Amino acid sequence: MVRWEPYAMVRITAFLVAGILVAIYFPNLLSPAQAIIFIGWLAVLYFIGRVLLPTNWVGIMAGLLGLCATFFIGYALLQLKTNKNDATHLQNVQNSIKAYTAIVRSAPESKSKSWKIEIEVTAIKTSQWNTATGKVLLYVSKKIGAMDWNYGDQLLVLGSPQLLRPPANPAEFDFKRYLSFKNIYHQQYVLPESVKRTTPPNRKGFIYYSHKAGRWAIEQLNANVTSTQGQAIAAALVLGVTDGIDTDLQNAYAASGAMHVLAVSGLHVGIIYAMLLLMLKPISKFKGSKWVVASISLLVLWGFAFITGLSPSVLRAVTMFSFVAIARPFGQRTNIYNTLAASAFVLLLYNPYLVMSVGFQLSYLAVLGIVYLQRPIYNLWEASTKVGDWVWQITCVSIAAQVATFALGLLYFHQFPVYFLISNLFVIPLSTGVLVVGVLLLMVSFISPVAWLVGKILSVLIYLLNQTVFFTEKLPFSLINGIHISTFQCLLLMGALLSIILLFEFRKIKWLYSTAIFISVFSLIQWIHFNEYFSRRQFVVYAISGHSASEQIESGNSIFLADSSLLHDEERIRFHIRPNRLQQGVANIAVSQRTNNKADSAIQFLYWGGKSIALVSHRKAKWPQKLMVDFLVVSKNAFPLKNFISQQMQIGTFIIDETNTAAYSAKLTKFAQATNSNVHDIKQQGAFILTE
Repeated sequence: MVRWEPYAMVRITAFLVAGILVAIYFPNLLSPAQAIIFIGWLAVLYFIGRVLLPTNWVGIMAGLLGLCATFFIGYALLQLKTNKNDATHLQNVQNSIKAYTAIVRSAPESKSKSWKIEIEVTAIKTSQWNTATGKVLLYVSKKIGAMDWNYGDQLLVLGSPQLLRPPANPAEFDFKRYLSFKNIYHQQYVLPESVKRTTPPNRKGFIYYSHKAGRWAIEQLNANVTSTQGQAIAAALVLGVTDGIDTDLQNAYAASGAMHVLAVSGLHVGIIYAMLLLMLKPISKFKGSKWVVASISLLVLWGFAFITGLSPSVLRAVTMFSFVAIARPFGQRTNIYNTLAASAFVLLLYNPYLVMSVGFQLSYLAVLGIVYLQRPIYNLWEASTKVGDWVWQITCVSIAAQVATFALGLLYFHQFPVYFLISNLFVIPLSTGVLVVGVLLLMVSFISPVAWLVGKILSVLIYLLNQTVFFTEKLPFSLINGIHISTFQCLLLMGALLSIILLFEFRKIKWLYSTAIFISVFSLIQWIHFNEYFSRRQFVVYAISGHSASEQIESGNSIFLADSSLLHDEERIRFHIRPNRLQQGVANIAVSQRTNNKADSAIQFLYWGGKSIALVSHRKAKWPQKLMVDFLVVSKNAFPLKNFISQQMQIGTFIIDETNTAAYSAKLTKFAQATNSNVHDIKQQGAFILTE
């Protein structure tokens, strides 16, 4: 193991990250101008210190002032890179926008009913045309047909982009906050007649041709790999494009601990780099060969990034290994930790919001884990055969990466794959084969017979990879899921793991004490959370566009009531409903379907916590002569506004779910107010929640 001595770039990058994080969580602490003034004052203090301090103190002072300056640089950089701070940003426009022009900034991504595209606004029309800035997530109805828009195309869009809304359901993923880290604050859904491609790109630069190359690469893979799942896996492993992976396949990879292979990352780029070093080994005996190898490596790595369309995950991994390739000729004058820190430093200077990217965090932690832990773990046992040694090496890599990313995996994915060691013995070699053969296919794609043969080999490798994953998923207890921890608990787990590592490194009792403290605090928080939520009773009417869904939760048990289409939509349940179940500690779920076809049974009555609740979902429902309920959940415009006699009812609160039209919801709101009832419009106010 390495000694824990000071590393210059590690310290510098740590202070840059600290400044960025403070700017994210405390954006109003300082303005960019104030941060720059602080940097100026630090420079003045440095020059004063050089004059007044003894020589042996100047170096220490310069280091401290430099790190402080780096902190403020990180803070100012984040503020300057936040687009909404611009006076011309969409978020600062007061008047209603009738139309706007924009530039396409991403490849079209296929959704179930629309094409999703990231666009950058250039001008808006209110009373007149004005310059504007801002990014919009544009959803174009698939009625437009095939989407052949290219990076840089000019668009004219009618209508006004809408501000992204915060999560509408309890504990739901904050998509608004996630997109804010990409400087996206608006979205819009348009029909084909409301959007027009006006002109091609003004300048066809490097990124334009990279996107064209990426599209060409996908076409070549699709032409030579026949199955839909095979095409999706090939695009993911070779190009980093994960759009086509269906939910079942994604769940299988997650359950088997092979999720890391579904996007081009440090593992994939590291494989390419290792193969390059192996192929270039014969020239290592020549003078200056190290710089030749470094130059060729950079050319190939960035060529690979170009072909993949410069996707963020590929850029991150290629940048990381570019620094490794550049540092390699320096030999003993560099170390891997400074090299990795330098690559992170450059990436964060380019885009400070990367620090909040899950991929960025997992990539660097996994690489650090492998660099620091793989060799010591490997040295614990010496295999007697070459096959055993190969198996042990892959196992050590898997253990090192899993240990380093364990806490983040629980925080972000709420699960732990039990058989990750077994699956990775097959997944890593097979995914390596898919990557290598996929790149080879692109290289020989212009020779049809050879491309056909290579495509068949690629299809077989993908089939074996998928079958391995599906087999692992079906093993008993393959996945521990339903895990809920907070960000603070994640940090406590990381602290405990680090303390254990340091305990083995330094053999000091203080690291055993710190491990015990971290684990004790983690357990205490988990116990408090369990007691708080397990004893809580909750009734929720969820906010899910076009669907009716309610849930009663008590002591880890749930009664889930929803329409039939939602009950079969696992993706929406996972996104909108599952987070609340995780937080509430739900273990058992009883599912029931909303009755909305037969008029006689279209009103359902529930009794929860001493409260009476009625749910209506059919316009011809047979109403009782007197209706006295605390809550009435209305679906599909089912409450008869015109024919209902107010004296026959006593309704405490009308709950208007997402299946009602906007016009009907407005009328029902007025009706409820006229009859002295309360109203909760889920489209406007989010999910309705009762707790005890």
